[in-house]
Amino acid sequence: MTAEVSARRRRDIIDALRRGVVPANGLDALAVGLDRFTSALDEDLDRVAGAGSVFKAVRGEYGAGKTFFTRWLGERAKRRGFAVAEVQISELETPLHRMETVYRRLVEQLATEQFPPSALRPVLDNWIFALEEDVLAAGTATEADAEELDRAVGELLETRLADISRSTPAFAAALRGYRTALAEGDGVTAGGLAAWLGGQPHVAAATRRAAGVKGDLDHFGALNFLRGLLTVLRDSGHPGLLVVLDEVETLQRVRADARDKALNALRQLVDDIYAGRFPGLFLVVTGTPAFFDGPQGVQRLAPLAQRLATDFGSEPRWDNPRATQLRLPGFTEESLVQLGVRVRDIYGGERVPATVDDGYLGELARAVAGRLGGRVGVAPRVYLKKLVADVLDRVDQFPDWNPRQHYELTVRPDELTEVERNLAAADDVELST
Repeated sequence: MTAEVSARRRRDIIDALRRGVVPANGLDALAVGLDRFTSALDEDLDRVAGAGSVFKAVRGEYGAGKTFFTRWLGERAKRRGFAVAEVQISELETPLHRMETVYRRLVEQLATEQFPPSALRPVLDNWIFALEEDVLAAGTATEADAEELDRAVGELLETRLADISRSTPAFAAALRGYRTALAEGDGVTAGGLAAWLGGQPHVAAATRRAAGVKGDLDHFGALNFLRGLLTVLRDSGHPGLLVVLDEVETLQRVRADARDKALNALRQLVDDIYAGRFPGLFLVVTGTPAFFDGPQGVQRLAPLAQRLATDFGSEPRWDNPRATQLRLPGFTEESLVQLGVRVRDIYGGERVPATVDDGYLGELARAVAGRLGGRVGVAPRVYLKKLVADVLDRVDQFPDWNPRQHYELTVRPDELTEVERNLAAADDVELST
């Protein structure tokens, strides 16, 4: 398993775990218990790549691995050529009922396997290049005749944007202006129009006039811009876009009127996806069970609750991975040890396997869980951070250091999240010696 992880990815994974965050890549090497989802999710990705659209809701308590799951899915999507964007929903910065803000954050976080966020400019440039290549391949113009090539590319652009022009003429106009600005070497105007296409406010009026567009993006315009972005992605070689709306459970804490607007916006998105309005879109939302089942969440809007309704039995292993909602049951002590084994193998080193054996990984898992009120399911982040920063790093650097003899687990309040602090046990739990 670890032989497939490059040295650079090993370093990236270990450094992220040392800081207590989910690694940005290499997540297949850490995936524990996700095999049961792979076949169904790969079918979903195939459907989206075939101009379909998919909606999934991922539910799990804090620490169940929702962020890990969506980033793992994002890696699988990127390997298929998809673009990916992860948007954190929050009351102040990214309220779900303001789709113009959600769209802007989406573009800011847009990434592909080749380009980190924001990948909008490379995508736009690849789109223009693809138009030129298609014209040349069709034989309607040659590189030697620059004027004819420009005319033919313009005609193909209009054909590709015909549907978008009818619903969102401003998006098509800005794309035309962007291409013209690039052809004329006007980088400032091109950059401004790219920003406008990405939903950024306060783009200079002169830049907007150059493309014949005006105003800033609003809620309904953002949905049409998303359709335009999907068209550009597809024509530039990306078969789909995976969008993750993370932490939607924060809606439970906002004012009632804002919450109702947000839930209705989510209902609208789901309906549009099911109606095929967004070909090439794979939308995933994550939240806690309380959000999906409680009175201040999805259940507050009956039409949305009906669309997301999924029957879960008492045994998670019989859950249907093709259902609208996917349940992440969280870690057990056994799966936490399995994760520790994978991290230990990725870390490497001559002394590590013998000094930090499976038995010790189990002791550390129980100790960390004990500090968090015995809740193994919320322990992975702290467990991995302690394993890497407190144990593996010392074993690697100090030849005579042994965790069973020289290490006593400490968990300070300032290194815990709010949820972890609330679960922290009052009594110290020591590792066995």
